[in-house]
Amino acid sequence: MSEFFGEFFGTFILILLGNGTVANVNLNQTKSQGSGWIVITTGWALAVYVAVLLTADISGAHINPAVTLGLAFSGLFEWSKVLSFILAQMLGAMLGAFTVYLFFKEHFKITATPGIKKACFCTDPAIRKYRNNFFSEFIGTFVLILSVLLISLPQLQYEHLGSTKMGLGSLGALPVSLVVFSIGLSLGGTTGYAINPARDLGPRIVHALLPFKNKDDNDWKYSWIPVFGPIAGAGVAALVYLFITRFCV
Repeated sequence: MSEFFGEFFGTFILILLGNGTVANVNLNQTKSQGSGWIVITTGWALAVYVAVLLTADISGAHINPAVTLGLAFSGLFEWSKVLSFILAQMLGAMLGAFTVYLFFKEHFKITATPGIKKACFCTDPAIRKYRNNFFSEFIGTFVLILSVLLISLPQLQYEHLGSTKMGLGSLGALPVSLVVFSIGLSLGGTTGYAINPARDLGPRIVHALLPFKNKDDNDWKYSWIPVFGPIAGAGVAALVYLFITRFCV
């Protein structure tokens, strides 16, 4: 239960601060309206920092199904815990998105553009080409998961993995936030770099359920991209990690 709470709370903080940044930049009459992409990428990186800082000692701070699956594919995390971690992450993401809505409710009311409101919940592509969009999410997540696995490598104690909390927390809060910052600055402009299935799908569900006026379509046709792109990226990152640890280290 402590690990379940850690993943729930960590993902809640991630979405509260990350999507809160998007809302702060995009919604009408906030004091930071129009401050741009650098603020968004910085806000997401710091959201990861805070979420990892708060929950690393509780659950390892996966806060992302792609991290959980990448660790499991690599043999560094028990498969028996995967579903419970992903459930906690999804629920935390949904609560985080709902809290952002409550926090900025008056600004949502005076924002007329449906797409801007939806952007405060979930991602969409700058140019809609599903193959390219999938590749964007795949590559971004590949970089994230391989970084998690390889930066953690010197600290791993293979004989004690059963009691070692592996996740983003194994890097320390600052290094992983810098990795996310780099991904956002370099690769994020094509799809909004979800690189986290819970970060996109959980808030997208909340957007669908909330009683917005002037509400945009939930874009379910696109919604599989930020789910399966990151999962595929995590799987390939795990394969590269296994190759490196067996033949290069």
